[in-house]
Amino acid sequence: MAGGFQHWIEAQHERPLAPTRFWYWALALGIAAALFGLHLTQVFPQTGHDIAPGYGPPVLAFEFAGSQADLEAIFGFFTDPQQVIRLAAMRAGNEQDYFYMLLYAGFLASGCLALWRELRLRPLLAAAALPVAAALCDAYENWLLFDIQAAFTAGDYSPAMASLPYPVAAKFLLLALTNVVIGAAATQLGRWWALFGTVAILAAIPTVMALITPAAFAWALIPSAAGGWLLLIALAAVGSWRALARKRPLVDPGRD
Repeated sequence: MAGGFQHWIEAQHERPLAPTRFWYWALALGIAAALFGLHLTQVFPQTGHDIAPGYGPPVLAFEFAGSQADLEAIFGFFTDPQQVIRLAAMRAGNEQDYFYMLLYAGFLASGCLALWRELRLRPLLAAAALPVAAALCDAYENWLLFDIQAAFTAGDYSPAMASLPYPVAAKFLLLALTNVVIGAAATQLGRWWALFGTVAILAAIPTVMALITPAAFAWALIPSAAGGWLLLIALAAVGSWRALARKRPLVDPGRD
């Protein structure tokens, strides 16, 4: 079986240059992920009770919560009439977040596969697993968050809070690594793509800062991820246009 897979990879490497349908999938899923992501920002609670400004949206503060005091800063005390509203909004957002995981994992994986078909670089094929792994970490994270929120609502402490930092860190690091791979691949596509690819790579740096000091830099996680995602949507748009209008792949050895 392994030998057959290796033979298939080698056959793909030797095939003539041709457009790839993966660009269509990447473009469609990228647009869908962007639109649904905007929708989710309106579903999650818009403000917290007393969270540090560096967290940005309350949902990020929830992902980095480490104590009952953190939860009270997000949702408020039982005497706060807004607590029930915040709790309901957070649960609704995390429930819908599972669909968002499917969208962004499909988008990023399709983009990595499209880049692999264009550039014939085997690491890009392996990189398609990174966003899938990130989505699995995200799903586990949400499962922990549901348990933590249920316990907080009942006035109890959830042991799940001790496990929360691990899937959260893994998710953001895997997504940042995916963006680095996309940026590195873009540097192989020509002068202008190389510029945007370098920006996407540098944009991944704030992820590490946010994981180290979330109370100050968690807000940077969203623009950090956006750098690589916007680049991939642009690549998918150009790749799809070249495939449809010119019947050519994005990679053209005859041009810079």
